[in-house]
Amino acid sequence: MQKSVILKRGKEESLLRFHPWVFSGAIADIKGEPDEGDVVDVYTHDGKWIAVGHIQVGSIAVRVLSFKQEKIDADFWFRRLSVAFEMRSSLGLTDREDHNIYRLVHGEGDNLPGLVIDVYGHTAVLQAHSVGMHCNRMDIAQALMRVMGDRIKGIYYKSETTLPFKADIDRGNGYILGGPTDDTPLEYGMKMPVDWISGQKTGLFIDQRENRALLERYSKGRSVLNMFCYTGGFSLAALRGGAKLVHSVDSSARAIELTAGGVEDNFPGDTRHAAFAEDAFKYLERMDPIYDLIILDPPAFAKHKDALKHALIGYRRLNQKAMEKIKPGGILFTFSCSQVVSKDQFRTAVFTAAAQAGRSVKILYQLHQPADHPINIFHPEGEYLKGLVVSVE
Repeated sequence: MQKSVILKRGKEESLLRFHPWVFSGAIADIKGEPDEGDVVDVYTHDGKWIAVGHIQVGSIAVRVLSFKQEKIDADFWFRRLSVAFEMRSSLGLTDREDHNIYRLVHGEGDNLPGLVIDVYGHTAVLQAHSVGMHCNRMDIAQALMRVMGDRIKGIYYKSETTLPFKADIDRGNGYILGGPTDDTPLEYGMKMPVDWISGQKTGLFIDQRENRALLERYSKGRSVLNMFCYTGGFSLAALRGGAKLVHSVDSSARAIELTAGGVEDNFPGDTRHAAFAEDAFKYLERMDPIYDLIILDPPAFAKHKDALKHALIGYRRLNQKAMEKIKPGGILFTFSCSQVVSKDQFRTAVFTAAAQAGRSVKILYQLHQPADHPINIFHPEGEYLKGLVVSVE
């Protein structure tokens, strides 16, 4: 029997607007006893075919792969990856000697929901966020090799922490094609510390690339504090931009180790930098008001709507404390990567922080994710990164 999903009456409306998710509450019946991760066809209540996608357990029951009746096979993956690669090539990201880090596939933004592929030199890190993409990982990897040619020497699969927790699958990380390479990941000429084996995400927060470049332009002569530094990308940008002092803070000792290594690789023996393994709020509380450029790039305070209220309180507290301590005329780069926090909600939290800190604040820039993290216009949930650059009087 054909594996398929039948929608309730009227529940096809979002799919007719090309939204790539089918929620469990929209389903009237499931036929053919599909396993989690199988490809299923989606039909309206009166039997009209509407989409094909991966079925899964949970609130999002189907992630749509196509709104055309096409077979999900090796040629499908090759076509989709080719489109993604051509777009990155048109952005000038794929063949630069001074830059070899970029996101090749950004889930729904590239019409491949549940899949992320990041490129670091000759290594691609493939990450599945759905059981369906996990089941198709070898087909995807082989198609990726076809698309990339000799640009890629190894594909590392890293999905242990991103796959559904209850899924009964072998989720081990490791190289699935090729192996390690000895090339150096570069971001606009900077040697970036990347740990795709044990680090967060795929090894680096690539989505802050253009925001790091912007920070570099504002760093000359400033005393810089990089909170939640992770691998220290903003710290490296500040150093190259001519900061007179850069302090990096993260609660993770491993993050501090990576940051210190990146500084030494790019600025050997540079005494302008120091790093501290400490809780961010405690550091902000005890620090002297010596900084005139502060970066706040915390992990997601809310990963689901139930945590939204507490997340907004957290953003307000964090920004208030930074604004209380930053020197007059200082610049604050502040971010939220919580998908459930809207741009307006984040801005309100920052404005409330300014009022409670008693500081006058002006917006210089409104920041977001870069072009290799595209947002599907039919999937506004894909706009997750938002940031403000503000001048604090």
